[in-house]
Amino acid sequence: MESARVFDTTLRDGEQSPGTSFSYDDKRQIASILDEMGTHVIEAGFPVNSDAEFEAVRDIASATQTTTCGLARVVDADIEAALDSGVEMVHTFVSTSDVQIEDSMHATRDEVVQRAVDSVERVKETGTTCMFSPMDATRTDEQFLIDVIEAVTEAGVDWINVPDTCGVATPTRFKALIEKVRAHTDARIDVHTHDDFGLATANALAGIEAGADQAQVSVNSIGERAGNAAYEEYVMAVESLYQTDTGIDTTRIAELSEIVEEKSAMETPGNKPIVGANAFSHESGIHAAGVIENSDTFEPGVMTPEMVGAERQLVMGKHTGTHSVRERLRERGYDPTDEQVSAVTRRVKDYGAEKRRVTVDVLERFAEAAGVERQREREEEEEVHV
Repeated sequence: MESARVFDTTLRDGEQSPGTSFSYDDKRQIASILDEMGTHVIEAGFPVNSDAEFEAVRDIASATQTTTCGLARVVDADIEAALDSGVEMVHTFVSTSDVQIEDSMHATRDEVVQRAVDSVERVKETGTTCMFSPMDATRTDEQFLIDVIEAVTEAGVDWINVPDTCGVATPTRFKALIEKVRAHTDARIDVHTHDDFGLATANALAGIEAGADQAQVSVNSIGERAGNAAYEEYVMAVESLYQTDTGIDTTRIAELSEIVEEKSAMETPGNKPIVGANAFSHESGIHAAGVIENSDTFEPGVMTPEMVGAERQLVMGKHTGTHSVRERLRERGYDPTDEQVSAVTRRVKDYGAEKRRVTVDVLERFAEAAGVERQREREEEEEVHV
């Protein structure tokens, strides 16, 4: 993998998560961080949607250094609104699967092709970069998909986005589809994958392996239904597993994730890869003991918490072992004997087994009950005896 560009759609598809609504200030703040991190494209929104949306897209386009993109259906009003907003890229789309053409658009295949070509030509005549998406590509008749792609290629489109709109692709099948699309266009290839079966990030990476230049992702995987390929998972997989430089400042990923979590009102699960509270946390005695000696024992090794701006945590509970308890006691300034560590560990396990959280205050209470002295107290006693 030589390169893998990042197209962020948090502010557009991400905002389409049920119950999520970003304010103007929310969008500006998130876009600013994405820009500072080096994100290649920011899809700022759907300009025709409302006056407020138009203003947000327009102001993001003028305030950021990166390429800003506006979404538009193959409808004149949408195209004009996107162009008027001042974005550097217009992303226009139309359904190409028969089920969507017939039951959503109530159109014909010929009408779809004509609208797609007309829209691409309108964008290109202004000198603006144009991306075209055959929506629901993975459920589209293959020959018709190729016909549409060849038509917009002839019209001068810059980017072809291949969307797995309903999340039905598998990595092997999606890779083969991207390879076929590449054979029928000289435009650059972009992929957009959904997580209905938990395969969005895997499919995005498969698309890059097949020669796509860029993947559309959203922070914390938010988006329609089960969401999109996750920004943080995609970036860190490319950086750590493929050893390819994305150009993204990964040390701000945790910060970005927390802000999107707050503004989207969508809680990030504890077991969410990269950014979940448990991503770099250890409770099991065997795991904690290993990590204390060498973090590579029970972490990926090629990715550390520091790389994403997070911190490693040793969590105490039912599965905690003596190594972890000793480490935490020493962090709090205690100097426990082996017997005292064992005594405190038993208390921690019992407390955690009752599904209660072992906080620092609880740990210190257990330490005092076991007679554990702090390091300073022991040193003072030794000085008195001397």
